[in-house]
Amino acid sequence: MQKTIFWLMLALVALSSCTHRTVTLESLLKEMTDRDAIARYPAPEYRLKQFSSYDRATIAPGDHTWFANWDRSMFIRTDTISGRKEYVMMDAEGPGAIVRFWMTFAGENSGRGILRIYFDGDMVPAIEGTAFDVLSGTLLTGAPLATSVSDSTEYEHRGHNLYLPLPYARRCLVTYQSQNIKDPGAKTGGEAAYYNINYRTYPSGTKVTTWSPGEMYRCRTTLDQVQDFLATRGRGVTDLKPDSLKFDAILAPGTLRSDTLEGRKAIRMIRVEVDPAIDPQALRSTVLKIAFDGETTVWCPLGDFFGTGYQLRHSNTWYTSTDPGRGILTAWWVMPFRERAVITLENFGKEPVEIGEVTLYTTPWKWDRRSMHFGSSWHQFTRLQTGNAKENDGRGGAFDINYASFSGKGVYAGDGVALFNTMYGWWGEGDEKVFVDGETFPSHIGTGTEDYYGYAWCRPEKFANHAFIAQPDGSGNFWPGYTVNLRQRSLDAIPFGSSLRFDMEMWHWNKATIHHAPVTWYYLMPGGKSHILPDTAGVREPVALRRSDIISPWIRNGRLEGENMVFGGASRGNIEFQNIPRFHWSEDMQVFWQGGKTGDHLDLLFYSADSVITQVTAAFTHAPDYGTFRVELNGKPLPGVFNLFHETVTTREVPLGTLPLRKGRNQLRAIITGTSGNEGKAFFGIDYLKLGE
Repeated sequence: MQKTIFWLMLALVALSSCTHRTVTLESLLKEMTDRDAIARYPAPEYRLKQFSSYDRATIAPGDHTWFANWDRSMFIRTDTISGRKEYVMMDAEGPGAIVRFWMTFAGENSGRGILRIYFDGDMVPAIEGTAFDVLSGTLLTGAPLATSVSDSTEYEHRGHNLYLPLPYARRCLVTYQSQNIKDPGAKTGGEAAYYNINYRTYPSGTKVTTWSPGEMYRCRTTLDQVQDFLATRGRGVTDLKPDSLKFDAILAPGTLRSDTLEGRKAIRMIRVEVDPAIDPQALRSTVLKIAFDGETTVWCPLGDFFGTGYQLRHSNTWYTSTDPGRGILTAWWVMPFRERAVITLENFGKEPVEIGEVTLYTTPWKWDRRSMHFGSSWHQFTRLQTGNAKENDGRGGAFDINYASFSGKGVYAGDGVALFNTMYGWWGEGDEKVFVDGETFPSHIGTGTEDYYGYAWCRPEKFANHAFIAQPDGSGNFWPGYTVNLRQRSLDAIPFGSSLRFDMEMWHWNKATIHHAPVTWYYLMPGGKSHILPDTAGVREPVALRRSDIISPWIRNGRLEGENMVFGGASRGNIEFQNIPRFHWSEDMQVFWQGGKTGDHLDLLFYSADSVITQVTAAFTHAPDYGTFRVELNGKPLPGVFNLFHETVTTREVPLGTLPLRKGRNQLRAIITGTSGNEGKAFFGIDYLKLGE
């Protein structure tokens, strides 16, 4: 009995010392690069929330305002401080800490207003400078803790990210002063300021040392070490002995390989080698499954788990990396277990998959009451219909899709998305909405998907030089194509005591059909549950490598929508698939070409199941800025010239004649012969093609 009491008292002392540990700039920096920290439920506990410039018309689900999109220059209030008009972005009671601060801007002289951060009721700012200098300049620190992405993007169009933690004991007030702010939402012009501030709130009584220049100086050695760890990724496995699992084999369709680790350990690295020329379908249809202590918490396609989706793209974050040239996929998530871990690779595809060496690094793990199992889930929204053309007031059919849903206790550690966009338009205007422990309104609501992932303005430029955010591919941001975005968390991980639901608005500017596949990473206490079920249909779905893999360019039932045709090239100008409901096109869309001059041509491709001679009718758009055209089918000129000028926008069916169509690929070429009389332009649009009488 005395022995039991002794151990109970010892545990209480340990718990008390942990609870009363002081939170400082240095302790937060060390936590950021302590790979074990995220695998244990936080102590002291904290709640992670977000202030942002989200549209304040977003109040409750039920109508279009839930998707209102004037997500800029929205502030809590306006204060007068020392005679200055300052817009309040954040006002939070302590103890707490800012752990991520993102901004971007638009408008003349934007981002050059003064950002001020006040601590503990002091009306003299502890931090003061232009937003650019504070967030991504060198006023506080340097890269990677303060940086902007992508390096390939114009500076003004980047996302500006500060990951330097800013702890405070009693209160934090963040303001922005600018003469360019005209109105909430910047609806009438002026400066558009977008912001997301993630902050921790600790329980009352938690000791926190407030940020100060003196604190920065005191922990300068730690700060330098952390900057170096983040820049080099500080893997921490160089002195460990690797374990090779017995996976070197060809996985036949419908087969799997498993191996088991025994003992009280933690996986610290898992590396899978594949052929650098691996079939993209194999990256999606080969699934990694891991069961820790009898609970399967990882079920994810191989490529998505490592942050590359179904095409090998270079990335290099704190937790995952992909080396396309060598076909090496690596993850550094710490994955503890008490008794055993069973690692499985299963081929859900139709073709054999060659798996090279699978390597693990493990170390002993002291399992305690804060230890959690690692998890990863994945699912695909296949051929997702995105609604119609959108308005900033939220009209147009946006909706929420679920990335993750949990019951139990755990920590949300990050997510990514691999998608294929089929439109010449931005897919990611949607905001994240994170509900923690039964909240009726999300404690995290953002300003756009790219903002959530750390970049800005839909930019397509790749970046892989940040520890926690990445865009391995942005080819599908403005055009039909493939995009991968990643955000993995450290100090901004989200603890939850009983539940968490992560939704993302599907807010595509256009009516589109896309593939959209989120992956999530998380930690759960034993017994916790992810409600995202294994998506076996999704991993078997053929991956999209081109637009026509989703949007069929084949004539069906004697008809083909113009926006379903394949862009075969243009000698000048550009095309888009216009989505303007008020013009009453079929399906509210047409294929549209602009920027051409007399003599230029546009090629559109479509496919027929049979070789046939039939009447072909084109529904051409006529408008004041449309030109005159000759038309060729499969290289043969059609008689006549088609004048598409009209004083108002209208659509007319125009017979092209009785024409031979080839089985398979056919080419329709439009050649500009003249410009419109009123506008001097030569726009061109086809609503649809129709066969037969």
